[in-house]
Amino acid sequence: MTAPPFEGIYVFGTVDLDTTMSDEDRDARQMALVLLMSIGQLARPLVSGGHGASAPAALNRLRSDPQLVNYLHSLRRRRRKRLADQHPLRPRDQRVAVIGLGRFGISLANELMHRGWDVLGIDTDARLVQKYSDALTHAAVGDCTDAEVLRQLGVHEFTSVVVAIGDSLEASILVSSNLLEVEVPNIWAKAVSRQHGQILERLGVHHVVLPEHEMGERVAHLVTGRMLDFIEFDDDYALVKTVAPDVITGMPLGQSQVRSKYGITVVGIKRPGEDFTYATADTVVEKSDVLVVTGKTHAVEGFAELS
Repeated sequence: MTAPPFEGIYVFGTVDLDTTMSDEDRDARQMALVLLMSIGQLARPLVSGGHGASAPAALNRLRSDPQLVNYLHSLRRRRRKRLADQHPLRPRDQRVAVIGLGRFGISLANELMHRGWDVLGIDTDARLVQKYSDALTHAAVGDCTDAEVLRQLGVHEFTSVVVAIGDSLEASILVSSNLLEVEVPNIWAKAVSRQHGQILERLGVHHVVLPEHEMGERVAHLVTGRMLDFIEFDDDYALVKTVAPDVITGMPLGQSQVRSKYGITVVGIKRPGEDFTYATADTVVEKSDVLVVTGKTHAVEGFAELS
């Protein structure tokens, strides 16, 4: 009888964990084992016909388990210390490997190529690789859930790798784990949900992005307000481009006291037909000026709504 997915993952993850391996290999394999077994917990409700805990409940258990959290933190600290010892500061490497050539991956790869970077694109779909081979510096077919494939493609020599896999949580986690095992210094990974992102963060991925969520939130701010552009840097801090409100026009910024009254700072100003320039306390704001302001999210939103 075929073993259910979570049992197969468990068996795969426990292979070859012998006592003769180095500390470095042991840390990497232990972390992979923890995550693979966690995936098994998530998969169990999906293959058990609805019996037992739900997948969201399993995710909540993973996120809240203090032993798992502390264990992963400990492994990450040891890995980062080894990385700092083994990779001293060196000139910036303008090469990036992008694993997964879906819409997000190829959009990112094209922009990097436009900026003059060398891009290695990797995907399991030979048709996608063939389609984009002429647009990228290098393109290869490969299953990066296999650590040996990563080594054969030379991905372990890159200082920056983007995991742009969006159709498989398991593949995303396995590829990220393999990259951490070979100690790639700078790993970016796409997450398809906040739960997925939290798992990647606890695995040790350096940068986690949720493109659909972040773009949805950004557009929502633009649709519901008078802002021309909106960028949120943290949960409660943002940069906004907006037309200057009437209440501060015709006077220098120092006199309008925008910081004390509205809790924001004007960092740039653009007049029609001119380029953006820095704003100072002596800058006189005129009607139709476009301002770049920063501050707490609620403060910049409120400032943009002033008439």
